[in-house]
Amino acid sequence: MNSSKWIWRVTAWISAIATVVLVVGFINAFQDVNGSYTEPSAAEDQITGSTEEENPDMNNPDEANESEDNNDISKEPSTVLPPLPDDIKITAIGDSLAKGTGDNTGEGYVRRSIQQLNENGRKSELLNNLAINGLTTEGLLTRLEDQGIRYALEKADLILLSIGGNDLFQGSGLVENGQAGAGEFSPEQLVQEIPRASERLKEILQNIRQLNPTARVIYIGLYHPFADFQELLIPGNIAVSTWNHAAQQIINEDPNMVLVPTFDLFQGKLGQYLSSDHFHPNGDGYQLIAERIAKGIL
Repeated sequence: MNSSKWIWRVTAWISAIATVVLVVGFINAFQDVNGSYTEPSAAEDQITGSTEEENPDMNNPDEANESEDNNDISKEPSTVLPPLPDDIKITAIGDSLAKGTGDNTGEGYVRRSIQQLNENGRKSELLNNLAINGLTTEGLLTRLEDQGIRYALEKADLILLSIGGNDLFQGSGLVENGQAGAGEFSPEQLVQEIPRASERLKEILQNIRQLNPTARVIYIGLYHPFADFQELLIPGNIAVSTWNHAAQQIINEDPNMVLVPTFDLFQGKLGQYLSSDHFHPNGDGYQLIAERIAKGIL
């Protein structure tokens, strides 16, 4: 439907605005308390930089209006997604989130999304779920060279992708072997990894588009699974919101790619929607993601 992309974009912006307000409001306090944590300035620049681009000089209304018009043209070339076929063939790829780890039913958001679509009259079927626990952007780039994986992506009408969480959280020491709190925490590493990982994400999406010029690609944005730990709240919010912002800018370049935000779904509700490993969603958490995916398609 023509409104599909607006549903996702509006939800994404609401989530992003809420995150920016939180992050910018507390970033100075966090730096004062943690004198050795100097890297978030890059994250702050990205967050506040995007705000400045979206708010031209209001002292000159003509220039402001012109800038706003130009931004509309460059950032949103189309608000209408190309239609999906009547029978939607789906391939999922990525990390443990795409695999459904943490869901006792084993369905995850992939099979739950398909069920939602079928129940609402959009015939859908899963071609293959190619997700692997612990996969990073670097690992996924290598896997995209596999002929079997390339074939599954080429035949899909809809590609569901989750990647990036392990790049952020494994490198920081927060996650090891899919479990939370296994290593020594490094807040600097959370932010330092973003530029390299986001470049790899861009390459992944470009490769997928080369393999399949027509499929709709849905990228699942990151949430902050450690926001209930006081010492992890601010650096985690900075890292996750910066990553989601970088991913959104990449995805905006393709009119048939969409980022589905998840940050707001888990914010303040981790005890309700995370599994016992304190990293992956439980069944209810995956259901929320699936409903958001399906709502944008229906």
